[in-house]
Amino acid sequence: MATISPELPLHSEPPPFFFDETGVIRIGRSRVGLSVVIGQYESGMTPEDIVRAYDSLRLADVHATIAYYLRHMVEVKEFLRRSELETDAIRDRAEAGNKLITRDSLLAGLRSLHDGDDTTGL
Repeated sequence: MATISPELPLHSEPPPFFFDETGVIRIGRSRVGLSVVIGQYESGMTPEDIVRAYDSLRLADVHATIAYYLRHMVEVKEFLRRSELETDAIRDRAEAGNKLITRDSLLAGLRSLHDGDDTTGL
């Protein structure tokens, strides 16, 4: 540990992040994601505003997150961009697998079953 004087020790602290079970970066001990804090900051909110809006955050963690972002802006933006693309792809796959069955298609299927012709696949 380097010091500039005996009264003021300098400490190196890692950013207050952790990856949750889904791979999302959360801030401090909260469930608030990195993308939320950076998005709010980029929208003009101050660290104090962010803590008021998300009361599970600590002010020091928000300041540290913003400082990390400002020092590593290109990397953080690229990480958030890739994360958003992955989330969109997962959502698209989920939506493609959850086709809605309309009332009309159900009735048509019932009619074809009643007629002995199961061409609907229902």
